[in-house]
Amino acid sequence: MVKVYSKNNCMQCKMAKRYLTENQISFEEVNIDNEPEALGFLKDQGFQSVPVIFGGQQAIIGFRPDQLKALA
Repeated sequence: MVKVYSKNNCMQCKMAKRYLTENQISFEEVNIDNEPEALGFLKDQGFQSVPVIFGGQQAIIGFRPDQLKALA
């Protein structure tokens, strides 16, 4: 299962979620604005920006269609 960490008013987050939807890749969204503990989790992992997408061998940071394609 693909998990997308995002926040409100984040253009790269919107683009990543749209890409996943358009390519029929199901995902669970975790909005760090609504779930502050998720922000702590990301910081503990060393991430400093969103979106962070888990689902493959490595986390994908930002809107990276070249890497998102591998999740299909």
